[in-house]
Amino acid sequence: MIINHNMASLNTYRQLSSNNNATSKSLEKLSSGLRINRAGDDAAGLAISEKMRGQIRGLDQATRNAQDSISLIQTAEGALNETHSILQRMRELAVQASNDTNTTSDRDEIQKEVNALTDEIDRIANTTEFNTQKLLDGSKTGLRDEIKGTVTVQLNTQADVTVTLSSASITSTITATGTIVITRTKIGTGISGSNYTVGDPNALGISSGDITGAALSALAFGGGSFDVSGLENLKVGESITISFRKYEAEVTDSADSLSMQIGANSGQNILVGLNDMKATAIGVRDDASGDALDMSTSLNATAAVTSINNAIELVSGERSKMGAIQNRLEHTINNLGTSSENLTAAESRVRDVDMAKEMMNFQKNNILSQAATAMLAQANQQPQGVLQLLQ
Repeated sequence: MIINHNMASLNTYRQLSSNNNATSKSLEKLSSGLRINRAGDDAAGLAISEKMRGQIRGLDQATRNAQDSISLIQTAEGALNETHSILQRMRELAVQASNDTNTTSDRDEIQKEVNALTDEIDRIANTTEFNTQKLLDGSKTGLRDEIKGTVTVQLNTQADVTVTLSSASITSTITATGTIVITRTKIGTGISGSNYTVGDPNALGISSGDITGAALSALAFGGGSFDVSGLENLKVGESITISFRKYEAEVTDSADSLSMQIGANSGQNILVGLNDMKATAIGVRDDASGDALDMSTSLNATAAVTSINNAIELVSGERSKMGAIQNRLEHTINNLGTSSENLTAAESRVRDVDMAKEMMNFQKNNILSQAATAMLAQANQQPQGVLQLLQ
């Protein structure tokens, strides 16, 4: 018998320490609800879980980003709703001024309201903001899909004229007998190059043979010209419309557009462009003079109706684009929510503890600790048997 080394006690103590350690870890998992509380619990699982957590938080933030983007779009679209109302009133006034039952003084009063409404269109475009960012002043045009310009020519008297469609840009020679009234001179600002084409002449009520000069597909913006013949067949008061469209390539940077981050990772964004919605941009204010549409004569007021119709179409197109973006963002939010939910479930399987299973382990380790404690007491009693030899 030996007394310096009680091997039974040492073995029991080792088992007790192991049981106490296991019980402590079970208590930690049960109290935190996590299977992995430190890297030592599961090194690989911790790395996987942290990566998933980054993605989950990114997806949740992207959802909030998309919701903020919808708020921005709704702010701009709400402003254009009022612009639409103003244009409808202006059109009503133009139709009223077209009637020759009005005197000059009557038209002067109509002109005052038109001037005020035009100024309000500019004010709305210049002051509509979201989080201090201007939305409709042309500073965030970025992804403008197309710019439309429409020119309507109307036969009034018998004469040959040359017409400039917009300031310092396209000059078109009308080689028919008739005075041409330009009802809309706004084509677009800051545009150059030869990307303009003339639309299908047949769709405009003109036969292909009626347009001569530059080829339809190669009409250059700036210095280009074309001839329209056959206008002698028009009756006084009748008109034709020639439409120009410039399609711009989609930009890949956000320098002059709004970048909406709608994903958890780099590059998962969409670029949104909001066109210039000032009075000049939509064609209800003259570029050169800065004047509102002229209502001083029946002929000018009639021409103004066409200009306002074009403006209404432009605003409608812009609002339609905003609505499409908003619907897209709503689908994005739904998709982000689904992705976040599924990734959270996967992260939970890696990181979270199974409470029922861990409670079972805790009870087992707790019972083993109590048993080891009792056995350690018994093992400590064994060396006392040596005293019997001294009697």
